[in-house]
Amino acid sequence: MTKLTLKIDGMMCGMCESHVNDAVRGAFPVKKVTSSHSKGETMILTEADIPEDQLRAAIEKTGYQVLSVTAEPYKKGGLFSRFAK
Repeated sequence: MTKLTLKIDGMMCGMCESHVNDAVRGAFPVKKVTSSHSKGETMILTEADIPEDQLRAAIEKTGYQVLSVTAEPYKKGGLFSRFAK
C-alpha cells in the first residue's frame, strides 16, 4: 500500500476538504482519503498506482492547486505493531 501526501493551496474550510476528497474518490480506487484545510494537505492511502498528472488534474478541476505530491510505502502502526514480524 502507498501513502500519498499532497500539499494543496486554496482549501479554506471543511467543505473545501470534502470537495477534494470527493474528487479523489470519484476518480481513483482509494482505500482512504483525508484532507486538512488548516495544514493545507490531503493524505491518500491506495493499493493502485495513481499517476501524478491524473491526480493533479482531478483535484485542479475542483479549483484547488496541487503544490506537491510525495509518495511513500505505508506501514500500519498501532499498539502491537512492534511485535509483528
